[in-house]
Amino acid sequence: MKHRIEYIDHASVEELQNLNEQLLNVNRCAATMKGGRRFSFAALVVVGDRAGHVGYGFSKARQVPNAIEKAGKDGRKHLQEVPITKEGSIPHEVIGEFCSARVKLIPASEGTGIIAGASVRAVAEMAGIRNLLTKSLGSTNPINLVKATLAALAQLRTVEEVSSLRGVEL
Repeated sequence: MKHRIEYIDHASVEELQNLNEQLLNVNRCAATMKGGRRFSFAALVVVGDRAGHVGYGFSKARQVPNAIEKAGKDGRKHLQEVPITKEGSIPHEVIGEFCSARVKLIPASEGTGIIAGASVRAVAEMAGIRNLLTKSLGSTNPINLVKATLAALAQLRTVEEVSSLRGVEL
């Protein structure tokens, strides 16, 4: 089931204060030229305010610092909103898919913490989720895991949203 990810518009991003960046991965790529190998670097960064907004950026450059900076700017363009419960968890269980990476996110009780691998943990922490159980199914590629996690978070609905869709008053 495909879900359309709704990004926050640019004007709202300017209002968000203290966005944090977390570097997840740097890949080195080599292109063979006449004079030898020419290296370039690709950086994967997760951006969030730890209060319900998270996004990711992926960018390439000839030097590592430039790649990280460009990835951070890209992440600020792709922020999305995440519903979080009072306990610091997610409203319901959800499975996100991207390519062959599948991530199952399960709500957890207070005090559990984030039980996840590095890629999923970074996304959950930057979103402001404090209690979460996860299971990674399929591919372990960090880029695809981040995209699958964000796809799962995009499927989340609050109790109010579901009740209004069903026409039921709380």
